[in-house]
Amino acid sequence: MRFYIILLLGLTLVSCNDESKLEEEIAKIEVDFVVERFDKTFLDAEPKDLPKLKEGYPFLFSKHTPDSIWINRLSDTLHNEILEEVNKTFDDFKDTKEELIGLFQHIKYYDKVFSVPRVVTLTNYVQYRDKVIVTDSIALIALDNYLGRDHRFYVDGGIPDYLAKNFNKEQIVVDLADGFGQKYVYQSNRKTLLDEMIYFGKLLYFKDVMIPFKTDAEKIGYSEEQIKWAEVNESPIWSYFIEEELLYSSDSKLSSRFIANAPFSKFYRAFDNESPGKLGQYIGWQIVKAYADITDEDVMAILQKEPGEIFNKSKFKPKK
Repeated sequence: MRFYIILLLGLTLVSCNDESKLEEEIAKIEVDFVVERFDKTFLDAEPKDLPKLKEGYPFLFSKHTPDSIWINRLSDTLHNEILEEVNKTFDDFKDTKEELIGLFQHIKYYDKVFSVPRVVTLTNYVQYRDKVIVTDSIALIALDNYLGRDHRFYVDGGIPDYLAKNFNKEQIVVDLADGFGQKYVYQSNRKTLLDEMIYFGKLLYFKDVMIPFKTDAEKIGYSEEQIKWAEVNESPIWSYFIEEELLYSSDSKLSSRFIANAPFSKFYRAFDNESPGKLGQYIGWQIVKAYADITDEDVMAILQKEPGEIFNKSKFKPKK
């Protein structure tokens, strides 16, 4: 018994040492970009500056929107109030930029042709479904969605707390990682609950690799209490999915019960209100991690695998 404990400790130390060396190598990758604060620029702009703004940020100005709309927005009380609140919260962007550097370094390590995008911050009247937008060349960050869960914009605006709890600056790099992950993930089907579980499990595993400096709770948008609940109840959650024969079901209601962001998951049991939402995503994450541990495949290859292959080869067993 003592021999096996010593062997296990030795393997753990070797693994930790390998991970440390990898992170040291990744940290040496050069990443050069400027965070363009369009929000600050717009706050200080005057009508005469509009042509210059349109020239510098053509992707932010629709050709179908007349200049008069933008000129009116320059003096709009609500819009300026939002900009001022953003400016107070994000007067210093240094910590967030450091996290963005870490994300881009990791992506560059695993994708040799990755080009660091143009990073632009702006506001969007708290349209939280579009907190970030990622393209091949641009990453847009709507900062009015990251002012802190108790900000009056969210409280007075009636935004549910299960959403607002992630409206903080620490989630910016998590949301961007999710946006980039969606560009890399592929699978031909997303029809069954298992398909959806694996899809979101891939995105969460992508975050494991690309933003290892973030906690598991931050990656999935849970509180520490919620991630502990999921970990402790992993086995009964899995048993429920198996016993109810849900994995291969294409019932559209399953997505809202176990995949979508929600205040809690819907098992239709007494403990529902104690559970966090997205538990299907959480279990899918564990399946993908189990597959990665067994196959030792590159993250980019894993993102392209079909759900059936990942599930079958993962030999997933929940924590007891």
